[in-house]
Amino acid sequence: MMADAKRRLDVLASHLKRQTMDPLELQMTSASVAGMPTSYCKSDSAFTPTEIEQYVRDGFLVKRRLVDLQSTQKYRDRFRRICSGEVEKFNISIMRDVAIARSEFVGDEKAVTKIQEFQNDEVLFGYCAHPEILPYVQAITGPDVMAMNTMLINKPPDAGSKSSRHPLHQDLHYFPFRPANRVVCAWTALEHVHRENGCLTVHPGSHATNPLLPHAYPDWKGGVNKLYHGIPVDKMPPASEMVHLEMQEGDTVFFHPLLIHGSGMNRTNGFRKAISCHYASSHCLMVDIAPTQQGVADETNELARAKLAKLNMAEDDVSLTLQDVWRIK
Repeated sequence: MMADAKRRLDVLASHLKRQTMDPLELQMTSASVAGMPTSYCKSDSAFTPTEIEQYVRDGFLVKRRLVDLQSTQKYRDRFRRICSGEVEKFNISIMRDVAIARSEFVGDEKAVTKIQEFQNDEVLFGYCAHPEILPYVQAITGPDVMAMNTMLINKPPDAGSKSSRHPLHQDLHYFPFRPANRVVCAWTALEHVHRENGCLTVHPGSHATNPLLPHAYPDWKGGVNKLYHGIPVDKMPPASEMVHLEMQEGDTVFFHPLLIHGSGMNRTNGFRKAISCHYASSHCLMVDIAPTQQGVADETNELARAKLAKLNMAEDDVSLTLQDVWRIK
C-alpha cells in the first residue's frame, strides 16, 4: 500500500516538474475568473425558493435531519477504528489539539482532534457522495463537482487552555481556487452539537459584505492549533450579531467560503464530533494567491513536503505551491 502511494506521488511530482502544462492546468490570475458564471442556488435545484433567498442573504443554510442516523453511526465507528489502528489509514492526516499533544494521552480517538484527507477511505468518503448531500451541493457548484477538503472533527473537552476554540475565519483563506460562489462546505453534526460543547457560530451576511480578510494566528495564551488562523480583532463582528448553530445528529449546514465563522471551546466532558467536506465546481480555476495568503501557503507547503518525506521522497525532489498541493488533493 505504501509503495503504491509512493508511485502515485512520484507521478504527481513528475507532472509538477514539467516545463509545459496542459492549458487546463495553467495557473490563472484572479482576473481570469471575472467572466465566469458566479450565480448560485438555481431555482430548479433541491433548494426551495425560500431557502435560496436565505442562502444568498445569510451565506448559510441548515437542513435538519438531512443525513440518516445509520450513516452518522457508521462514520463515528470508522473514525474510532482509524484512530485505534484497526483499519488502514490510507494516508489520512491525523491531528491533535495543541494541549493534547503536550500530554500523555493514549493512542486512541481521545488523542485525535481531527482527521483530514479521507478521500481514499471508502466509508468516510461515502459522506461526500451521500445522496441527500449532493443535490444541495450541486445546486451551488453546478453538476460537475469535486470534493476538495475532507475532515472529521473530534473537538476535545477543553483542558483549561481554551485551545479547543476555533477562531473566527473565512475558509477561502485556505483555498487558491475561484470563483468563491462555486465553492461550498457541507458540515454535518455526528451527535448533538450545542453551545456547551462548541457549536459553530456564524455571522449572517458576512460573505456578501466582506472581501477575503487578512488572517493570522490569534494571540491566545493557551496556544493555538496548527493552521487555526483567524481574522484581525478589528474586523470581528459584534458578539450580538453572531448566530450559534445548535444542531442535532444528522443536521447539516451548507455555507459559503467567505462566511465568517468559528466555534467556541468545549466545556463538557465529552468529545464533539462532526464531519465535513468542501466542494468546488470542477470548472473552478486556480488563481494567484493574495499577499495575505502567503503565510498559509508556506505552512501548507511545509506540511505537504513533510508528508512526501515520510513516503521516502526527498524534500528537495519537488517544490510545491499552494495550487500544487490542492491539485494533488
